[in-house]
Amino acid sequence: MISPSTHLRLNQSKAIDGVIAQTRDVPFYERSDWKDAISKNPEHWTALPRLTKAELRQHSPQDLLPKHFNLKELADQGIIEEESTSGTSGASVRVIFGIQWWGAQETKAFQQNDLIKKHIREKGTLKRAVLTTPGCSGVSCFARWLNFEQRIIGHTLYVNQSRIPFSIPEDKMKIMASETLQWAPDFLDVDPVHGMWFALYCERNKIRLPSLRFIISSYEYTSVIHRRIMERVFGVPVINLYGSSETGHLLIQNGRDELVASPETAYLELVEANARGVGELLVTTRTNQYLPLIRYEIGDLAEATAHGYRIHGRKRDALMDSNKHLISTRQVDEVFSDIKNICHYQVRQSSDGKAEVLLMPENPDSPDSEVAITVTTRLEKLLGNSVNTSFVSLITPEDSGKFRLTACVV
Repeated sequence: MISPSTHLRLNQSKAIDGVIAQTRDVPFYERSDWKDAISKNPEHWTALPRLTKAELRQHSPQDLLPKHFNLKELADQGIIEEESTSGTSGASVRVIFGIQWWGAQETKAFQQNDLIKKHIREKGTLKRAVLTTPGCSGVSCFARWLNFEQRIIGHTLYVNQSRIPFSIPEDKMKIMASETLQWAPDFLDVDPVHGMWFALYCERNKIRLPSLRFIISSYEYTSVIHRRIMERVFGVPVINLYGSSETGHLLIQNGRDELVASPETAYLELVEANARGVGELLVTTRTNQYLPLIRYEIGDLAEATAHGYRIHGRKRDALMDSNKHLISTRQVDEVFSDIKNICHYQVRQSSDGKAEVLLMPENPDSPDSEVAITVTTRLEKLLGNSVNTSFVSLITPEDSGKFRLTACVV
């Protein structure tokens, strides 16, 4: 009888063998450090080097494409899709994948969520409405004005065409809500900030979406504030879906305060965890033959749980307390777990450790001073440094179109 520890070691060895097979004929993995590590027949992931985001930026896609493929021929034949990442964890990166790959990864992730799986089983293909920054919608980009019919691809309607949701005029919001009602989606696929703002408009105007069964929140970190507003307005669960353009969909929420892995898509590692168990996530892809990534530093922090992971936000967005301990976006967001009347925020920390907090009230005409006092007190305790809090009517996104809940500024 094989012991559990032996079984685990054999499974890991088998996984590593499969990963090493992906390196054959790939120029990047012919470098001396990778060749030396592979030649030793490693039995543990830690024996292999890591692939940094800077290396991916420099070498993708040409040096990570196996030699028996020709990039131009693949593109001319319509076999691959090429995309540039949003650049939220650094400068943008060119990535390539098979034309059906993106959807296939999502389908596999959806099968890890019992509620979504139930609806797919009952109805088959589900209709979705997407609310996110134009140019940040998987394989489709809508960065110019298109009419309703032009924004429908298959079973998907791309709703908004504005980069900053807070600046969308009321008449445009009315059109967006009308189009969504007309489309009657089974679920919304949202950037959490765009989804939250749309939800508040619907609430003010007593608009209901009777066809809606759930909301997928992706693209960036979902605050407890965004989740609470969307669930309050639409009365359906908000489900976190985590991944990236480079790796596909990796994790999805399944009824708990944690995300479960999509094991067919990638192997995941957590390295250099701190005392709280928060470490850096490494990803080894399994299904993209055109861009095999091994121990890739995806740029996010995570925490292992009994059944999966909790995502803590981007590594570059982490703050520091007065003892130089890392404070993740998730830890900051926990401060807002019971805070009401706020729809969005940003915490910006300077090099001296002091922080500035920008709060957007749900009702801009009646900011709650008690909320500001509570947030300030809690964050000063968390960071061990002074915090200045103010109310604002607008928080702008990054150049990528995404919003940073936390940021270190010089």
